[in-house]
Amino acid sequence: MSRLWFHAAGVLWFVSGSLGGASRLYTEDDPLVILGSSSLKPTISNSSSAWLVQFYSSWCGHCIHYSSTWKVLAQDVKDWQDAIGVAVLDCAQEENFDVCRDYNIQFYPTFKVSVSTKQSFCVCSGADREVQSMRRLMVNILQNHTRQEWPQRCPSLEPYSSAELLPLLGQKSDHYTAVFVEEPDSYVGREVILDLLLYSGVQVKRALSSDLPLLDALKVTSFPSVYLLHPDGTHAHLHSEKKLRFFFSSLLRTLPGVQRRSSSAVAHVGAPSGKQDSEPWRDFNRSQVYTADLESALHYLLRVELASHSMLEGEKLKVFKDLVTLVSKLYPGGGSVVKLMETLSDWLLSLPLQRIPYQAVLDLVNNKMRIAGMFLGEELRWVGCQGSRPGLRGYPCSLWTLFHVLTVQHDAMPNALDNTGLEVEAAPVLQVMRSYIRTFFGCQECSRHFEQAVAAGIQEVKSAEQQIVWLWNQHNRVNARLAGSLSDDPLFPKVQWPSPSLCASCHEERNGVHEWNLDNVLHFLRHHYSASNLSPKYSLTPPRVPAPSFDLLPTSESKVEDRGGEGGGMKVEEQPEPQPAQHSPRPALKALEMGEAEGQGVWILGMGFNSVDMSLCVVLYVSSCLFLMLLFFFFKVRSRRWKLRHSRFHV
Repeated sequence: MSRLWFHAAGVLWFVSGSLGGASRLYTEDDPLVILGSSSLKPTISNSSSAWLVQFYSSWCGHCIHYSSTWKVLAQDVKDWQDAIGVAVLDCAQEENFDVCRDYNIQFYPTFKVSVSTKQSFCVCSGADREVQSMRRLMVNILQNHTRQEWPQRCPSLEPYSSAELLPLLGQKSDHYTAVFVEEPDSYVGREVILDLLLYSGVQVKRALSSDLPLLDALKVTSFPSVYLLHPDGTHAHLHSEKKLRFFFSSLLRTLPGVQRRSSSAVAHVGAPSGKQDSEPWRDFNRSQVYTADLESALHYLLRVELASHSMLEGEKLKVFKDLVTLVSKLYPGGGSVVKLMETLSDWLLSLPLQRIPYQAVLDLVNNKMRIAGMFLGEELRWVGCQGSRPGLRGYPCSLWTLFHVLTVQHDAMPNALDNTGLEVEAAPVLQVMRSYIRTFFGCQECSRHFEQAVAAGIQEVKSAEQQIVWLWNQHNRVNARLAGSLSDDPLFPKVQWPSPSLCASCHEERNGVHEWNLDNVLHFLRHHYSASNLSPKYSLTPPRVPAPSFDLLPTSESKVEDRGGEGGGMKVEEQPEPQPAQHSPRPALKALEMGEAEGQGVWILGMGFNSVDMSLCVVLYVSSCLFLMLLFFFFKVRSRRWKLRHSRFHV
């Protein structure tokens, strides 16, 4: 009896927790459409695409368990939306009672399809509701409806014959043509056609392995295979490491000139036609990480984002100290940037102040003390993070790259953060990244999304390895959410990374659904973001700095030398090996305490004393001396008068 009571109580608790909103099962962040009584008919009526709708109930236990599968399906066919969309409607919501009754929903979940201009639904039956089966059901729906019901943007899924395809060989065109040859019962070719639906610059045509004249002409011997016709008339086999849908789709999406239709056009891979002359295109290798991107991230962080906070105090000061400490300990390669961050870290930790003006931080970052070997270029020099036009990629890309590098460095040097206060965290890099984005990152909506993700999953990170994988996984989640948005660069589309061309062993497929091989992903990330894979090409080299001068008043010559890091004295580093510099943060700290700040007078211990303050101090000092002298003479005269008066009385 007690067991029965506990079971009933558990069911009631589960049901009560599920009522009150579809938000428990599906949210606006999921890649599907949430319908209601007021939006169902307007959405499907005269729609240019077909719809697959799940009518469910938020109190139904099976619906709750099945929601994860439905989300995977929606994400898997996200690029099919112009041909067929995925939606849900919660019949447990009071506002939806009537519409569920009108559509005769008796059991949950119930799947119905609306095809093109039809406002009515047909029921999808079948016991197998796994992702691969539902995806094939969607393909059958699109292929089997009549021409009158054909969605406007749905491509042809029927196979082409050799008579239609062979005349295309050697013909020039303005796009690629991918001839997908497969077995008659295979769905891979049709799925790849739908995967490329939102992309321009390539057309996928399906052919069957039973077409012998085509096989002889193209010399195709294994299935499935892709034969690629180039725009210039040349043609050849498209090599794929694995004959899987994800590999074929990824290879075709990364062809030069292939891009999402919703994005602005880019003429070719190379320098985009809209690139401004002031921002020259920099050729780069996608398999490498460039120190120029990391330095540009720190430059923007320290000189732009931080500049909006005139005073660092309280939580802001703590977050900034943690960030500087983290970078100073884990930034790879040593050199002038590490010396700067170590000097800044020592300076921040040595100050007993609770409030530090940003100007003092900026003076140190700009090396107004002219400390040899300490330098951070004052120029945004994107390389692997450059975009096809200004405003795309850039700082967000470089910030992701910086923290990816720091997670890998923390895994490679587990004791680097000892005695810093950060070693107590299970995921110190993620915690510092979370605090920085929440406190200083300029995009508030981006900060909100990242905070939600970290709050939901960071407790699962217990090791340095898990820290690397968690950040990679979150980065891919962001890419999936923003793919095809206005912020998506057509030349560098937001895709699941690494691509098969970078790491074929990272990708697998199980039951027709793409899966990551996490062990191989971790191995790839450790290599890709390691110090040995950093390229110094395009980095700025520090200018020659004379010995530090401690004169209180800067001369005209010193002013010119101080500006040597602002562009005139910079040179592009083209050497394959970076030149590390010896550094000692303590002398730099002493120089900071005694040195000058150009245009701001004298800065002492970062307390903000400039030339005006020093002049006031001198005036007060002189005034105090005069006042003390007057008091001295006053009491001296009074003392003499008193002695004379006393002596007369005694006589």
